[in-house]
Amino acid sequence: MSVLTVRDLSVVFRTETGPLSVVDKVDLSLDAGEIVGVVGESGCGKSVTAMSLTGLLPSSANVTGSAVLDGTELIGAPESVLRRVRGREVAYIFQEPMSSLNPVLTVGRQIGEVLRVHEGLKRRDARARAVELLALVGIPSPAHRVDNYPHQLSGGMRQRVMIAMAVACGPKVLVADEPTTALDVTVQAGILDVLRDLRERLGTSVLVITHDLGVIADIADRVLVMYAGRIVERAGVHDLFAAPRHHYTAGLLAASPVPGEHAGTHRLREIPGLVPVLVTQPDACTFAERCAAAEDDCRVQEPRLDPPGGSGHGAACWHPVRQRRGAAS
Repeated sequence: MSVLTVRDLSVVFRTETGPLSVVDKVDLSLDAGEIVGVVGESGCGKSVTAMSLTGLLPSSANVTGSAVLDGTELIGAPESVLRRVRGREVAYIFQEPMSSLNPVLTVGRQIGEVLRVHEGLKRRDARARAVELLALVGIPSPAHRVDNYPHQLSGGMRQRVMIAMAVACGPKVLVADEPTTALDVTVQAGILDVLRDLRERLGTSVLVITHDLGVIADIADRVLVMYAGRIVERAGVHDLFAAPRHHYTAGLLAASPVPGEHAGTHRLREIPGLVPVLVTQPDACTFAERCAAAEDDCRVQEPRLDPPGGSGHGAACWHPVRQRRGAAS
């Protein structure tokens, strides 16, 4: 059963030079206890999509479409509804925890603030619960660390504090935006283990936003590949890596380093060209100018996900990849 259902979500920013289309007709769903990954290059609209769900974008953003969370429509909802949803039902783990945490407040006080606002706990009870949450996310000596300031913690521990804040109220949906950025591989693995454990313990649905295909392969059940504001491929994680259908997805996979290959003797494959900056979304494939397989129809008609809907392996491509990985262009 879907906890979150998003249909035709579009985001257009008003700028001094005119409208700027950032997200275009995005559909996605998130089932209870499911981990869905959203992957794509920087600037493709991943974070904007997530922040638009609960009104976190600036006033210059015009958000249209629908996002239903357990029967509650979030797009266009009054601020009183969104304030109730944020933190309690939909929580965020933002990238760069050092800039997301308040440097002049202890981590225990920052976690406790969430509990006092949404749960109405007294200060002493909120502190005790903060210690429990720090233990839940694997921070050693939580009764001591609760009184630490962010600068006294390592990058991995700060990220765990962010996770503790996010799950403090047992949200239905947890949005993890680049949760392993700037962390070494050992710490990354620990953070992903925490997210998996929280899914098992709390039944939380997780939306993981990243450009790292290794993270997607490690943790996601399903994957949405995003390019220039559109979902271009949707698949189960095993299907996506075994047989990508969109040429952009195939390019991403081909550009990923494989242990034991190249060994410094060959350049990694790359996708030519740049992600387009779109004033308006074209009635065409936005990847056509970078795709070696593009034909005339790709430049004059927009492909939609086939098959339509929220499940199954679909690709928005007129001439999808037929080969398995390694033979894709």
